Amino acid sequence: MNRSTMRIPGILAMLPVLVFLFSRAVFGMGMEGIANKKAIVLAGFGTTYPSALVAYTDLLQTVRQAFPGTTVRLAFTSNIIREIWHRRQNDPRWLKDNKESPRDILYVKGPLAAIADLQDEGYRTIVVQPCDIYAGEEFHDLQNYVGGLGSITTLRAQYKPFVKLVLGRPVLGQPGIDYDYHKDLEAAAKVLAPDVALAARKGEALVYMGHGDHFLSSGIYAEFEQVMQKTYPDVPIFIGTVEGYPSLADTVKNVTRRKIGKIMLKPLMFVAGDHANNDMAGNGDDSWKNSFKRAGVRTDCVIRGLGENIAWDGIYVQHIRDAAKAANIQF
Repeated sequence: MNRSTMRIPGILAMLPVLVFLFSRAVFGMGMEGIANKKAIVLAGFGTTYPSALVAYTDLLQTVRQAFPGTTVRLAFTSNIIREIWHRRQNDPRWLKDNKESPRDILYVKGPLAAIADLQDEGYRTIVVQPCDIYAGEEFHDLQNYVGGLGSITTLRAQYKPFVKLVLGRPVLGQPGIDYDYHKDLEAAAKVLAPDVALAARKGEALVYMGHGDHFLSSGIYAEFEQVMQKTYPDVPIFIGTVEGYPSLADTVKNVTRRKIGKIMLKPLMFVAGDHANNDMAGNGDDSWKNSFKRAGVRTDCVIRGLGENIAWDGIYVQHIRDAAKAANIQF
């Protein structure tokens, strides 16, 4: 009897164990051996300003630390901004002058492409977390993207492209009864304590410039202003928007009515990009800085995005956890 013949009984004895282990492996991947890995997509509008990218790189680091071993991808919702980064990929001069550009940014894709790439790589359980401040137009569209992809069905259930594809909520919450948006406002106000402390040390009122929206109500900013004022009663705090209500004119009127002569002006936006550098702190006649100056108010511009505040990034982490828990997803 040769050695190979002698090994056959041993192999037969192990066969039930091998079958069990194989079945466990297949079950873990899904029916027909289709993978079901888990991932997180962070979806933000994006920015072309290299100086503002720290907001995104900080958020990526924070989320990856919070969910070790989980794949985390970044997506930009703005078509124009993505096109600019795609051109930069093939611009030798730009690449030479910006050697430190993160690969996550340089090769960034839109949310649809990012989700599709993940699905093609075997990720069928995905949480998409928006970087949006509130539930405006961008969130509305992203909600439809995710809902549309997640609703895809197949004749045989095992070939459905996603097991679970869910969306987290913006920092200031969203309409509905699942989460109390008042608590979201309170949580956001709490992590802005460093801004209030800085304004207090300088003896300035604090004025935030939010983005707002032309098509959906931006009244949440006025409500958030009230929450901020209640949370920090010792420092005058105002919030206006580039689009919608409260407008720049409303904000200037509210500040001058209080006879305030000096303000700290800061973006209430995830990144300090084009809006912060031009609309807020630019030299144009219609910039927020010059509009306040004409009204007799001195401005101290702080060009720093909310994403550079680690505690603010922690809100996104919590919203990812909330979305995962609601969908019974375990990372």
